[in-house]
Amino acid sequence: MLLTLVVYIVVDAGGKAPETPERPGAPAGTEVFEVADASHVLEQVDYPQDPPVGGPHSATDVPCGYYDTPLTNEMAVHTLEHGVVWITYSPDLAASEVSVLADKTREPKVLVSPYPGLDAPIVASAWGRQLRLDSAADQRLDQFIAAFQGGAQSPEPSVGC
Repeated sequence: MLLTLVVYIVVDAGGKAPETPERPGAPAGTEVFEVADASHVLEQVDYPQDPPVGGPHSATDVPCGYYDTPLTNEMAVHTLEHGVVWITYSPDLAASEVSVLADKTREPKVLVSPYPGLDAPIVASAWGRQLRLDSAADQRLDQFIAAFQGGAQSPEPSVGC
């Protein structure tokens, strides 16, 4: 009986896996970077982007959620490898803005932390993607999360957070 069910599902789907709904596109201003290496390393990495959007990283990741202290780049990049969106903010960002960002962690696969030295008040990063924002109220932040959380652009999108 199980074999009959499996055959029916494959035949009913036309011999291929059912399609998943398309994800929304990247919001305006999203930068795209080629990331060729996703290896685990023990040493500190000098990333070409700041904050990083991928590359060699720690074997240890960071659980998703809100952090009130800066994270280690190499651990955060491992989390990006799993399809997580990492929202970083300037440590001097207004508390009301930080609260809005912290609320974003109610979404799956979202990581939020301060990041000293940012060239924008807020930077959203996913594997190979990045968006700079002036305000947590900018609708492009939600669009970025929808476009890239758990997205196929990351090497291991099905791994949990």
